Amino acid sequence: MKRSMLVAVLAVSALSSQVAMANPDLAKAKNCMACHAIGSKLVGPAYKDVAAKYAGQKDAENKLVAKVMKGGSGTWGAIPMPANPQVSEAEARTLVKWILAQK
Repeated sequence: MKRSMLVAVLAVSALSSQVAMANPDLAKAKNCMACHAIGSKLVGPAYKDVAAKYAGQKDAENKLVAKVMKGGSGTWGAIPMPANPQVSEAEARTLVKWILAQK
């Protein structure tokens, strides 16, 4: 019983630590906030605008993870988004989930 309780606590801790990193601190650490803000356009679109544009799209998460990692152009205007080799796929997925949750 004690062992299963410990396993459950560790599982919850692991999940909550990933959620804890899904915030502006991770975006700042990966230099995303140099071009993006939550509520207003900077060089790139506001995260709230990204969330609104991709709301309800089943493939949005995978599409945006690829865009974070490889960069892209044309979706939000003439200024391209550069590739972000400093962001792992897991980090990109965490960031995208957080971005898509913005309202």
